[in-house]
Amino acid sequence: MVPNLRILIVGASQVRAAIMTEGLRGAGYQQLVHLTATTGLVAAIEAHDPDVVVVDLENPGRDALADMLLVSRHVRRPITLFVDQSDAASIEAAVEAGISAYIVDGLKKERMQPILQICISRFNAVRKLREELDEARSQLEDRKTVDRAKSIVMRLKSLSEDDAYALMRRTAMNEKRKLVDIARSLITAAEMLK
Repeated sequence: MVPNLRILIVGASQVRAAIMTEGLRGAGYQQLVHLTATTGLVAAIEAHDPDVVVVDLENPGRDALADMLLVSRHVRRPITLFVDQSDAASIEAAVEAGISAYIVDGLKKERMQPILQICISRFNAVRKLREELDEARSQLEDRKTVDRAKSIVMRLKSLSEDDAYALMRRTAMNEKRKLVDIARSLITAAEMLK
């Protein structure tokens, strides 16, 4: 864990914020900022640009969790949420909100560093999965585009599937373009000529 992380602590309780601050400072973290209000949190996070956000909601209501959903979607940072009480619906809402660590009745200064490590590790794992999913979706869309263009070439030039693909590939290589870009151009041209 890198002690020079910028950490934003959010919570109305000065006592609970002091516990978090003491635990984080004891673990070597020095760049800490404390905010008492959860309103305007997206703007505050953008202004302070923290590496990690630690939020104390004590007893989160549905609105507070909805706010956390909004925050996590906009700021894409590891977020640890401390609460005193919870139920299945709150836990599910927190997971959907992208909260990296949801800690129930566990605010102790000696636990801050391991909780922070879990939060960051989970955030990184989920981010990696999202990136892989986005890449897979992009590749699938590219493949669909190439297949659609290939069928246009097959129909217009009376070529087999393999020959149409080979022609598209040769064209891409000759023009120093990606195959999917050639495919998009073919589809656009075919749409214009309808």
